[in-house]
Amino acid sequence: MSIFLNENSKVIVQGITGGEGTKHSTKMLAAGTNVVGGVNARKAGTTVTIGGRNLMVFGTVEEAMKETGADVSVVFVPPKFARDAVIEAVDAEIGLCVVITEGIPVHDSAYFWAHACAKGSAPKPGAPRTPRTRIIGPNCPGIISPGRSNAGIIPADIAGAGRIGLVSKSGTLTYQMMYELRDLGFSTAIGIGGDPIVGTTHIDALEAFEADPETAAIVMIGEIGGDAEERAAEFVRANVTKPVVGYVAGFTAPEGKTMGHAGAIVSGSAGTAQAKKEALEAAGVEVGKTPSETAALMRQIIVGL
Repeated sequence: MSIFLNENSKVIVQGITGGEGTKHSTKMLAAGTNVVGGVNARKAGTTVTIGGRNLMVFGTVEEAMKETGADVSVVFVPPKFARDAVIEAVDAEIGLCVVITEGIPVHDSAYFWAHACAKGSAPKPGAPRTPRTRIIGPNCPGIISPGRSNAGIIPADIAGAGRIGLVSKSGTLTYQMMYELRDLGFSTAIGIGGDPIVGTTHIDALEAFEADPETAAIVMIGEIGGDAEERAAEFVRANVTKPVVGYVAGFTAPEGKTMGHAGAIVSGSAGTAQAKKEALEAAGVEVGKTPSETAALMRQIIVGL
């Protein structure tokens, strides 16, 4: 099985006629993804030929969903237009919106995430609203269920299907971990992005992997800044029965220097790699000192299952 994305997913690409949209739509199609069309209001009613397939370009996400049955959108839209693109997908109530775009202003991400929550439903009075549209990203590589579907920019040939679930803040570390464990394979790998505001969190992925009967163990990759990993550690302690291994990027980051992702902000000891490592280990998560050591820890777990 897989989480959030499978062989039945029907994918549209917002920004399909742009350079990045065209390039990665070609790669998604080659990976077996069921790309059923694209969205560009200025080119509505035209077709584009990508990967040997003629794909219709629609004026809106709502129209694309109505005509194709799409349930996933991948956003390759420039930063200044990304907020409106995501809001359009949310208003159409598409099931999954994968926001690849880098450099979206934080207030724009806050706006479309608040809009998604406002459009959602609460499981009970007073509870937080759950968006009808799951957002992955922004500033992320997307999600892949190897051998089934690939929504985003994760290379499809670095690993096959298997029993490992992977959730990562870092795109490049997503790729490295998949390559290190390519012979064992993955149920689903998700790059959630490293911005201060992201739609899908470590906890969301951990909960889904815990519920997936064909995910046997989980790799969680974090990085310095914020408290997402500490909160994920508490979730693991209380809710996850499957083995989890982790890696936290940033042990060698110089103190007081701005590093990497927009979300990598450290205040005192809060948000440091050491603090996150200690929180994860206290929750029973084995934490590697390097990505390769983390992969080796996972390999030992899978072989022993």
